[in-house]
Amino acid sequence: MGIFLETLISGLMAGTLYSLVALGFVLIFKASGVFNFSQGVLVLFAALAMARFSEWIPLYTGIESMMVTNVLAFLAAALVMLVLSFGIEKLVLRHLVNQEGAALLMATLGISYFLEGLGQTVFGDNIYTIDIGLPKDPAFILENVFEGGILISVEDLYAAMIAAALVVALTLFFNKTPTGRALRAVADDHQAAQSIGIPLNRIWVIVWFVAGIVALVAGMIWGSKLGVQFSLSAIALRALPVIILGGLTSIPGAIIGGLIIGVGEKLSEIFLSEFIGGGIEIWFAYVLALVVLLFRPQGLFGEKIIDRV
Repeated sequence: MGIFLETLISGLMAGTLYSLVALGFVLIFKASGVFNFSQGVLVLFAALAMARFSEWIPLYTGIESMMVTNVLAFLAAALVMLVLSFGIEKLVLRHLVNQEGAALLMATLGISYFLEGLGQTVFGDNIYTIDIGLPKDPAFILENVFEGGILISVEDLYAAMIAAALVVALTLFFNKTPTGRALRAVADDHQAAQSIGIPLNRIWVIVWFVAGIVALVAGMIWGSKLGVQFSLSAIALRALPVIILGGLTSIPGAIIGGLIIGVGEKLSEIFLSEFIGGGIEIWFAYVLALVVLLFRPQGLFGEKIIDRV
């Protein structure tokens, strides 16, 4: 029982981080109705910005406090994401209003390649570290209940708490604020949203900025765990099964899908690898997503698309 609970807790914490990356995809899709191919590079770009600012700020200001440095670096990186959001809207999205979804899809692919090159030019292409003070040593809990206790990663626990807090904030933002409702209206129909006075340009800046902040938090956490390197952009691939499972239009779906994937990966690796073979954790999520696509293409919580003719 102790091994099962240890694996379950580890899976839930990993799933929370998957949900955080998946949220970026859901945010852009809800506001534009298009899959954002650049979300993985946004995570990398934001992580690079914070890693480099955390190096430059002490160097040029003499600040020695790690907490102050991290706060300033986060704010500076957030400002970069805001400027980037204005640039994407002004130079790309503004010219694609009411265009076919394929045009927006290709635009996000172009944004992805542009940001990858810009990140190397501005911030460099080495491997960088982000130290936000998360404890690296694991800990034992429930030692009085289970013999030897349950081993958990304290770093993953703190990271999951940060991700969960952001998820709750975004859920409230979308469901309880006028801007959140406007975002949903824009996703349904650009022309109809404009006809009732919703400023499409401002909405797109907001949603790309929010997606950028989500990418920044995700990049900060994953960068702290794995280091900031250009392979970090591939972390978006881990979120694809999550959004397929939960649904591209559902924030709760991204959360629950991430938890299901995280727990499923860990449990299958521990309890099924003996029968199926090693490496099941790598492909389990994609097989599960394929099964869901066969029976419910919109995902468990996605909106069913009905075309009226």
